[in-house]
Parts: sequence; C-alpha cells; structure tokens
Amino acid sequence: MILGRLNHVGVATPSIERSAESYRQLLGDAAVGAPFDLPAQGVRVCFVDPPNTQIELIEPLGAESPIHGFLTKNPAGGQHHLCYEVPDIHAAKAWFEAQGMRVLGEPRIGAHGTPIFFVHPRDMGGVLTEIMESPRGEHRR
Repeated sequence: MILGRLNHVGVATPSIERSAESYRQLLGDAAVGAPFDLPAQGVRVCFVDPPNTQIELIEPLGAESPIHGFLTKNPAGGQHHLCYEVPDIHAAKAWFEAQGMRVLGEPRIGAHGTPIFFVHPRDMGGVLTEIMESPRGEHRR
C-alpha cells in the first residue's frame, strides 16, 4: 500500500468563524468554504483552500463530539489529523489491518462525500491519520 496525495490537514478549533478569519488574513486570497454540519461524526467543518492542499477546520457539535475531548486538552485548538487519499478504501482498510495497525471504526462517509476511516496515532508515528477514498468528479480538487 502506498498512500496517495495529502488531501488535507485537519485543524480542531473552538470557533470555525474565528479560525476562518485568521486563515483569510494569513493566506490572502485563499477561498474559505461555508461551514456545514456532519451530525453523524459530531462535528461542523469548513474547508480553506490554499493553492497546494486544503485545511479542514473542525468544530465540535456538542460534548459528545470527539473534537470536544481534543479541545479540552488543547483549548486553543490545533492540528488534529492528516488525511491521505487512496483509490480503494476497503483495500486500504484490509492492508492496514493486515499490518496489525488499529483502524478506528468502519469506513463511513466523510466531509468530501467519500468513504473514510482513521488509523490510530500510535501506529502512524504519533499522528492521527485519516484515510480517504479519492474524490471523483465535482469533489475532486
């Protein structure tokens, strides 16, 4: 298994609006998408589009959100995960599991509308890693 391109860097934030404004100031003309809710994952997300990748801003939807726990430990927010593309999510999951790596849950639909799963940070050099099936068509960046 060879991971594909880095799709985005996930950044947890207590306020998407404040973080989006900071990125607008830092990145100049980078487009900032409209925030939207992913209730099944307990998060609200927004994508910032600098020229070479995306930044996914992630805000918890409530106390049950996994991002809520991250922000409890890191109140100002910060890097949450890296996301890499793969051509086939099920083949990737099988490969990671065959290597003895801990896949966190079953594949589910992520913010780009494609299947995703996460790999435990202890198995990825200390970095929570999202594996995402490569977007096709209008979702492709």
